Amino acid sequence: MNKQVAINLNSPSEVRKAGLNVLSRELGPAGMTIFMRQFEGGFGDFTSEKYDREDIPLGDIVRLLKPAK
Repeated sequence: MNKQVAINLNSPSEVRKAGLNVLSRELGPAGMTIFMRQFEGGFGDFTSEKYDREDIPLGDIVRLLKPAK
């Protein structure tokens, strides 16, 4: 049976520390790293960047998706 530790849920740093401790204990260091990488925030501004890119013709996309012979 796991001992439950009282944490202040109004303190983001305490919640983060407790969460990392649980992840590390249950998943190990490698599992914790793999889990956390799923939640990377990314970077850039997709909304503005999508308008800066040139449109790719549909025929080019189809050719890229077809397997090479």
